[in-house]
Amino acid sequence: MAKGKPKGKKITLKIAKNSIRIAPDGARRLDLSKMGITTFPNCILKLTDVDELDLSRNMLKKIPSSIQKFEKLRWLDLHSNQLEDLPKVIGTLQNLFYLNISNNKLTTKNLPEELNLLKNLHILNLGLNCLDCIPTSLGALKELQEIGLFDNSLTTIPNSVKNLPKLKKLNADRNPFPDSIQQEEYADSVKRIETLYLVQEKDLCSSCLKVCQGEKDKLSKLNSETPSSSKKLSFPLLLTPNSTAKDNQEEWRLK
Repeated sequence: MAKGKPKGKKITLKIAKNSIRIAPDGARRLDLSKMGITTFPNCILKLTDVDELDLSRNMLKKIPSSIQKFEKLRWLDLHSNQLEDLPKVIGTLQNLFYLNISNNKLTTKNLPEELNLLKNLHILNLGLNCLDCIPTSLGALKELQEIGLFDNSLTTIPNSVKNLPKLKKLNADRNPFPDSIQQEEYADSVKRIETLYLVQEKDLCSSCLKVCQGEKDKLSKLNSETPSSSKKLSFPLLLTPNSTAKDNQEEWRLK
């Protein structure tokens, strides 16, 4: 007798109710992760008042359009399933703060454009899928702070995504970017410049002022001893790995 498709575990309403957990912040999380679920359990549509839904690490191939009934949902975890697409109604979950759909079988073609409607989304994980490009429309997610794009088939990342105003972390490791330099750039494309604050002497205490003045004097002395730029500079001791230049390098470090 030929083996049929795995049935998976049947989730009843009682099991679902017993799987609700209260998070430290008071949020109600329906945790159905690692249950061996193969089809979306329709019984949980009676529990749409939860704030968080975890269906990760199952064997789901499809998420139905009825997911839109979870209007209060702020946190949705679907990672490590077998999803090949997402319903367009995903864009109606306007309260969604966190969305993890990594480690599935999602392609760029089947990634719904409606994702750009999730205006409150702060964290989006698309890693470990089959994406060959990222829709420029994701640049509409102005509240996005973290995005995972690792382990896909990306060769570029649109500027609309890299330049999101609140983006702090972008992980694009292990993608076939054109060369190693560009890969490093994309993997750490979000670079923030710290502000340099300048102060006046009157704003410093006496000890700080003394230290600063000492450093200033050292710099002035060093500049006065530096050969004229018109002369050809020669540093023969720096050309050999074990030169005496290494012995006195501590003198060049600021204490």
